[in-house]
Amino acid sequence: MPFTPIGVVRSPYQRRFGTPQQAAAFDSDAEATLELDPAIIPVEAVADLAGIERIWVLSWMHKGDGWGPTVMPPRGPRVRRGVLATRSPDRPNPIGLSAVRLVRVEGCNLIVRGVDLLDGTPILDIKPYIPYADAFPDSKAGWIDEIPRDAPQIAKY
Repeated sequence: MPFTPIGVVRSPYQRRFGTPQQAAAFDSDAEATLELDPAIIPVEAVADLAGIERIWVLSWMHKGDGWGPTVMPPRGPRVRRGVLATRSPDRPNPIGLSAVRLVRVEGCNLIVRGVDLLDGTPILDIKPYIPYADAFPDSKAGWIDEIPRDAPQIAKY
């Protein structure tokens, strides 16, 4: 299954430590640019993004440290959790999924806010966030529901 990145993220974040996690959920104002490669993604491919407030960005978390079956999440009790029950960037296939706010489209560049991706992160795909299909506000999140939303981050993955 070969993947060809369609672009790269240009963000203010250079290192994993200090980069917000789930930034869109916490309304981060950090702005970033998704630079799409016009040789792969012509400008016509982004033509109808105007008016779409949020997009999903699928990325390759290229700064991963390898993976193991359990991780120590950065928020909540200091308990190791199964990696597939977390959003750790260290995964069997380090594919990232970020919901970001689309600010504007400039040619093949997408200006976004609420990014949780490092500068240079390869972009695999972009899809529109569709509230009626993508939001399930009453869904249970297991152990994550036990952590207050405003709980401080006490470690990195």
